Amino acid sequence: MEISFKKSLLSVVAGCALLLSACGGGQEDSAGKEKSEDKKVLQVGTEATFAPFEFMDKGKVSGFDVDLLNATAEEAGYEVNIENTGWDAMFAGLQSKQLDIGMAGVTINDERKKSYDFSVPYFESTSMIAFKEGTKIKGAEDLKGKKVGVQNGTTGQFAAEAVVGKNSSSISKYETAALMFQALQSGDVETAVTDIAVALEYVKNNPDSGIKTVGDDKQFKPEYYGIVFPKGSKYKEDFDKALNELYDNGKYTEIYKKWFGKEPNVETLKEAAKQ
Repeated sequence: MEISFKKSLLSVVAGCALLLSACGGGQEDSAGKEKSEDKKVLQVGTEATFAPFEFMDKGKVSGFDVDLLNATAEEAGYEVNIENTGWDAMFAGLQSKQLDIGMAGVTINDERKKSYDFSVPYFESTSMIAFKEGTKIKGAEDLKGKKVGVQNGTTGQFAAEAVVGKNSSSISKYETAALMFQALQSGDVETAVTDIAVALEYVKNNPDSGIKTVGDDKQFKPEYYGIVFPKGSKYKEDFDKALNELYDNGKYTEIYKKWFGKEPNVETLKEAAKQ
């Protein structure tokens, strides 16, 4: 009896739904329609050993970049599926268009712009030298004559090469920042060159490591991170608009303060976008 009643009720509901659909009219609920349409899910690659920007936490990719990308995608009307692909595989996936987005603290530069599209800048950075306590390092020139560790294909590598020479035998290249820091800890290299926020995060998380840091404003110039897209991506414009909206509505500042504990210079990012 109960089953028969449910069937009858379902038939009535279905009939009403068909009637409303046939009537159409100007009373369409746009909010309901939006809910019924699934957001497009974009595939994202990253290299999750680059804390605080991206790192693994309980089996999930976490970090500043992750929070910012999720907020930007939501503002733009998309969802994202973020996978820890690794650095080289991320770029390969973008070139083959198996990935829609790459986000891993990637610095915008002219060489990369030949092969990829970038969003407006979302983070200002510079390189920093990390070294074991007792090593005499006061600036970039002191890298000469020392074993230097870098993450392969990053601006840390390019910054080190600008001082000691491209393809120098004194530079050891590692696939991840984590491996680079392991080499520094074990003594395989005497110094490491990486992004300032990454170096400071490592020291903060490893207070007993004996690792010290030093910058060099004359040798290491400011650089800017961007979200990476395949060349000619149709998503770049949507994400640019969304990022600018996050700058203006305070959401970017909220995420930045969560991860870095201070106010960002949003105006600097806006100015960098014009260059």
